[in-house]
Amino acid sequence: MKKILFTLLAATPLLASCDSLMQTFGRQGILQVRFAEGTVPTTKSAFPDTNDFILTIANSKGDYIYDGPYGASKDSFPLDEGTYTVTARSCDFKEPQFEMPQYGDSQVATIKSGKTTVVTLACVQLNSGIRLRIASEFVSAFPSAALILKAASGKLMYSYTEKRIAYFEPGTVNLLMTDGGQDKTLFTRRLEPQQVLTLGVNVGAEGLNGGVQVQVDTTRNWIDDEFTIGGGGGGDELENALSVPDAKSHAGEQDVWVYGYIVGGDLSSSKCSFVKPFSSRTNIVLAAKSTCRDKQQCLSVQLAKGDIRDDLNLVDHPELLGRQVFLCGDIVESYYGIPGIQNISEYRLK
Repeated sequence: MKKILFTLLAATPLLASCDSLMQTFGRQGILQVRFAEGTVPTTKSAFPDTNDFILTIANSKGDYIYDGPYGASKDSFPLDEGTYTVTARSCDFKEPQFEMPQYGDSQVATIKSGKTTVVTLACVQLNSGIRLRIASEFVSAFPSAALILKAASGKLMYSYTEKRIAYFEPGTVNLLMTDGGQDKTLFTRRLEPQQVLTLGVNVGAEGLNGGVQVQVDTTRNWIDDEFTIGGGGGGDELENALSVPDAKSHAGEQDVWVYGYIVGGDLSSSKCSFVKPFSSRTNIVLAAKSTCRDKQQCLSVQLAKGDIRDDLNLVDHPELLGRQVFLCGDIVESYYGIPGIQNISEYRLK
């Protein structure tokens, strides 16, 4: 009798534990992570295997649910209800390095009880790069000088024989010349994610009296996910199209080419929509990244009545959401509360 009584008492907390587990599972949903098809960029060097990407899944408290290779992760993650940040990176990148492009994406997922949430990650370049093309005339004029690329996260010395691309976190990068113990800033540029800039370094037309000349080589300025050659120019030609951040500083210019990703529409003075379905055919918004969900980071686009509105509006063409487009029009300081482009005369879809 004592043995039976002991068994029943021992089983009581076990039953309670099972009930607790069932309640916990009842509040869970499923998270699945994948890479979007067709987003692996075509680059001049080998693109890393996405199975080797560093995948992290963290809850709203910052605790890691998973931190390891994407290829070793589970197909499905049972998770409690809540929000989770899903991030994939091709490599760790914390300070300037040569030949170290970083690709990846980061998204926030909301898990609901009994539901499956699929997070689709894109492969876009996250950092920026600079490559110098140093003329022989510059080397002859300054044989003992040193060139340094410097940013907030660190600096790299760029020797006269260096051919590689120096990668930095997006932000301001300075080109410095050190000669005879004196430092001189030759060039300053804010680099955006995905941008790789080539700079020609030479002496001025009048030799040393003409100073040092730094010229942006726009034929080697790669801008978008597929690293299309072009961008970074004045926007007068399709090949020199302005990025969304650059376009914002060109208000008042007409017949300018601008490019970006279609990320939303249904503009009002205070907000815009980034999700389907859409109700307005008269406008869309562009962003530098297809994952942007912040109106203030966008460029508004007026779609006047005609073929271009018929072709680009998101009511009739919701499949254009996330597509890259090149537009030629007039840049205005404000359209629905943010810089915009109006009077579109031409467009090209990527």
